[in-house]
Formats: sequence, structure tokens, C-alpha cells
Amino acid sequence: MAAGTALARSSRIRYRIACADRHAHLFAVTLQIDAPAAGQAVSLPAWIPGSYLVREFAKNLQGLQARQGRRAVPIRQVDKATWHIDCVAGKPLELSYEVCAYDNSVRTAWLDADRGFFNGTSLCLRVEGQTGEPHALEVLAPPAAKGEARWQCATSLAPVSVDRHGFGRYRAAGYDELADSPVEMGAFWSAEFDVCGVPHRFVVAGAPASFDGDRLIADTRAVCEAEMRFWHGAKVGKRGGPKPPHDRYVFMLNAVDDGYGGLEHRHSTALICARRDLPRHGTVRQAEGYTTLLGLISHEYFHTWNVKRLRPAEFASYDYTRENYTELLWFFEGFTSYYDDLLLRRAGCIDDAAYLRLVNKTINQVQQTPGRQVQSVAQASFDAWVKYYRQDEQTPNSTVSYYTKGALVALCLDLTLRAEGRGTLDDVMRHLWKTSGDGGPVSEQDIADALQAVGGRSFAAELSKWVHGTGELPLADLLRAHGVAVLDDPAQRAQELGLRVAETSGSVQVKVVLRGGAAEKAGFAANDEWLGIELAATRSQPAQAWRIGKLDDLALYLGPQKKMTALVARDRRLIRLPLQLPSGIGTWRLVSHDAGKLGRWLDAPGKP
Repeated sequence: MAAGTALARSSRIRYRIACADRHAHLFAVTLQIDAPAAGQAVSLPAWIPGSYLVREFAKNLQGLQARQGRRAVPIRQVDKATWHIDCVAGKPLELSYEVCAYDNSVRTAWLDADRGFFNGTSLCLRVEGQTGEPHALEVLAPPAAKGEARWQCATSLAPVSVDRHGFGRYRAAGYDELADSPVEMGAFWSAEFDVCGVPHRFVVAGAPASFDGDRLIADTRAVCEAEMRFWHGAKVGKRGGPKPPHDRYVFMLNAVDDGYGGLEHRHSTALICARRDLPRHGTVRQAEGYTTLLGLISHEYFHTWNVKRLRPAEFASYDYTRENYTELLWFFEGFTSYYDDLLLRRAGCIDDAAYLRLVNKTINQVQQTPGRQVQSVAQASFDAWVKYYRQDEQTPNSTVSYYTKGALVALCLDLTLRAEGRGTLDDVMRHLWKTSGDGGPVSEQDIADALQAVGGRSFAAELSKWVHGTGELPLADLLRAHGVAVLDDPAQRAQELGLRVAETSGSVQVKVVLRGGAAEKAGFAANDEWLGIELAATRSQPAQAWRIGKLDDLALYLGPQKKMTALVARDRRLIRLPLQLPSGIGTWRLVSHDAGKLGRWLDAPGKP
């Protein structure tokens, strides 16, 4: 205890987090600064690294007060998230405030009677001028109500003095590590496991009684081991072998009725999924939702290397007050999206057919996005702050996802390298790792140099076309060369019409009208309610009018006819739109036609 107390005291910046009122969703925060500057400035970040949107966390902070000894100290707010404290230099300063925590996502903070969660960017004010100093965090356990299960606390921060439930003092090397280490609290399920000598922990909040934790741990361990071997080889963690870059890791999963997402951190990740997607006792066949969850786990764990250590040169240090721009999210998110599913296959969590279905889904998502012909994936990376994270009815027509198209760029580069026989994209990733100093800031030129070093030639033309251009990727030819046939299937009705709709309570609500499609040519607009259709008289049928409640109704009422008049409600007005079904609209279906070639792609991780 004496050693722990000494460690805590060596941190001149100390935070104490308490659950002030769980029903009011209020955290109470006390910040002690041993040696403040005169007029010390403090600020709360405007965004959290990994989620590229200014979220204005300061909007949830209230009741800020300051004291030096017994004296209350005046506070002056200078902008939306910065305060100057009129304090005496060098004399211990204590700040106290509350934060309203009612965002049940991975990005902010949450507190209610059942669960608590926070990121440091939401609760912990930055002490300007001292962010590189050691920071201490003390998390207090809330008093247990009668009959309530005892809460636990989980975080990847290094413990200093904690009780058996995880509450107590933790230490961070500086503010960046504090901000990068979320905290989960509650009566959660928890399990520990080892991956190549590294201790891991998985905590799950909100799991139902059917949850099969043993299966989740077995599959997660397999994925983590595959990724460790990907980066460091078969001897990773063994005597004389390479060491992983992290000495601990915590998965924090919040299971909710409906939700999906994750946020990577250096020694942990925060995840959210639908409860129905958790593995269940007694279920042999793996549900599609569980495969999606494993893909999310694989994605965020891959970020341990690719974005948390290997990272854009622009992210060598963060400016928490404003947008931090880079054109490289196609690499750091897109290439991670390529490997998340591929490593599920290598880990044995899915078979070849399931993997091809996932690739197929990604291809069709990109091909059904007209914005791919408008915006390059490098531009999409730069514009993430105002486009990807602020999607509206025009987003599919004006932008492309750096996740999905970035994954297809990775696919094309990998298959091109393999076809030319000089190496693989695996080799490129490991080359970047080593040349950056086992994970460091990299530029697009560094990526180009790594491709040339492995491939034996310049890939400038491919990067120009595929990353900075808007043309189609050579997917079909590359896939065929690696044992995958590309078949053309009829499109679903919404894709055929160029629409994205919501079908609820017997109503067709238009959400998106895709550029160049039949619906746009007819005059449909986002937010229209499609009520029905009118059909002109034919030799065999009189004129007809039908109410529709879903797009599948069209097949019932149209028969062989291609032309109709759509009856639409827009701003309470009823309008008629002449609509004709197009021809030749299809969608891709991938199937294996050469198991040997496919296996050499999917099974060959290359030599680290």
C-alpha cells in the first residue's frame, strides 16, 4: 500500500471520479493540480481520436468550481471548452464539476442505475502545459442499493492501488494515455485469457442468460492469436521470439437491444452490439450477427497495430481542440477492414464460402454507391469530419466510404502483388511496421515505398487511379485470377429502382434516391411516402390502381408491365410520378471456381 501511495503521489495531476447521481446520469469529478501555473488554463477535448467528428464534449460539463486551500478561485471561460483559473502559481489547486453522461455509445460517457462507462475525453479536463506529466485516476465505487449486485470496474490503465472489484487508483503516463483508456463499471460478465503470453480480459455488459461466454472467449482468442502471428510470426511471445507491442488488453462490450460499433484504443477497445448477436448456449450453427460481431472484434484488435501505433503522420500528436485532417483513412480504416474478415478466415472462425460472402457484400455496397464516381477515397478520408460522420439523404450520391472502398483497394493491391509473385500485402504491412520503428507515424510516400520494396516495382499508377481517382477497380479480373468466379444476379427491387427505403407499418418511406437511377428520373425525392401505383389499361386488363405497403408488392400488381404511375405523398401533397422499370440492373455474386488458387490466397499469410 505504501508503494502504491507513493506512485499516486508522484502524479501531480490527479482525478477522482464518483457516481454523483446515477438516476440523474451525473458523474462528479475532482481534479487536483499540485503545481498550477498562474492563471492556469484547462480544457475539455472537442473530439475523441478514432471518431472523426467534433462532438463538443464540454456541452455536458456543469458546475465548475475552483479552490486553493479554503479560498474559492475565480474562473473565466474563454471559449466553448476552455477555462482560465485565476489562481496563484505553485499552490495546489482543486477543481470540481459534474458531467452529464447520457450517451450509450462507445465515444462518450454513460451512467445509470445499471452501468457506468466513460472515456477520459468526456470527463477529464486537460491541464494545459502539463499534459505530458504523469496523471492519476481514482474511480470510486457507487454505494450498492439493497439487493443490487456489486459493481466491478475494468480499464486498461495500470493499477496503483485497487480493490478486488477493480475500484481504486490507476496511473497514466500522460493525458494522451488517460484519454485513450476508457473505463467500464457495473455488474458485468468478465473472463480472462492469455494470447501469446499477453494477458487479455473480456467484459460484457447487458448479456442475457443465453450468452455463451466460453465460445466468445475461444473465438476471440483464435482471432487475437491470428493477428499476433500476422504481425510478428509464429514465435511471437515465446522465449527468444519477438515481443508484442502491448503487455495487456481489455475488450469492453456493451450488449444492447439494437446497436453496432467500436472504438479502438492502445490497450483496449470499447464495443457495442445487439444482444441477439451474442453467441448462445446450445446453438451449433453460427448466426450471421455473431460473424459480424467477430469481424468487429477482429477489426478493433487489428487497430492495436494499424492506427494506434502505425498511424498517419498527421496524427503524430493530437490537437484535441479541432479537426485533425489526414487523407490516409483509406489505409488505416480501409486496410483494417480488409484484414478483419480475412483474419477471421485464417483463424478458422469462418470458411471460404462465408468469407466470399463478406467480400461480396463489400463489393456490392461500393458498387451501389454513386458517390464512388464523384469522390476519391483519399478525399473521403479528408472529408470524414463533415461527410462520413454527418450522413444525410445525399451522402451515397456525393461520397464513398473509406472503410469499404479502402478495403477493396487493399484487396486489389494484395491480389496484384500475389499475381506478380513478388510478395503479398501482408509483407507490405510488416515492412511498414519495421521501417517505421515497430509502429510509428507514416505518410502515403512511406506506403508507396513499402509497396515498391515488396513488389519490386512502383505502384504509383495504381495509387493514383485507385486511391486518388474515381474509376472502377479491376476487381473481376483479379478475383478470377485467384480462383473466384464473378456471377451476375438480378438486383433487388430497391437497387433496381435506385432507392433506399424503410418499410414499416405498411408504408414505403423513401430515404435515399440514388443518382442516375429510375426513381430519380421519375422525380422521387428523399422523405417521399410511396402510397401506390396506377397502371394504364391494356388489351387484357382494365386500368388499375393499387395501394402498396412494401416494394415486393410491385411484382404482385405489375405482372409483365414495366410502366406505371407512382402515387406519392410529399409535404402532405399527393403527386403522380411516371416510372418505368429499367433493364440490365444486376448485382455481383462470388463463387469459388478453383479451390487451389483460392486457398493459396486465403491460407498464405507469408513469412514475417
